[in-house]
Amino acid sequence: MGQQVKFSLGRIIIFGHLVERLKSFYVDNFGFSVVEEIVDQWIVLNSGQVEIAIHKIGQEYEPEDGKEFRVESNTKLVFHITNNLEGFRQRLVDKGVVVGDAKSFEGINSLFCEGEDPEGNIFQIEQRFGLKKPTHNKN
Repeated sequence: MGQQVKFSLGRIIIFGHLVERLKSFYVDNFGFSVVEEIVDQWIVLNSGQVEIAIHKIGQEYEPEDGKEFRVESNTKLVFHITNNLEGFRQRLVDKGVVVGDAKSFEGINSLFCEGEDPEGNIFQIEQRFGLKKPTHNKN
């Protein structure tokens, strides 16, 4: 019998128009480091367990002259923060980053906020507060 094959997510690729602007956004705001780069074409960022790669969009997707590129994606990048989500969120807002209010959801022991990078990729920041104690049904 052969060995069992195991998989894990190692990298997610987002496509962008102004690759250097996206690189600066994630390096400057989140502190990620560049591990691989082809200038203005391809960048890999060390973002923890999963790398983020930024790939230049194909010429057929380039915006018309004078128009800003906005991504159309159904993917959301979720970043975990160990503490002070509200303070980090405010620093992003102060820099002009589009970020929503912090919120929580019943049954989930975390605080969340969502924002957009310069090209419209949606990200979420989550601060987890540990495991919630189970509730017991008294029936």
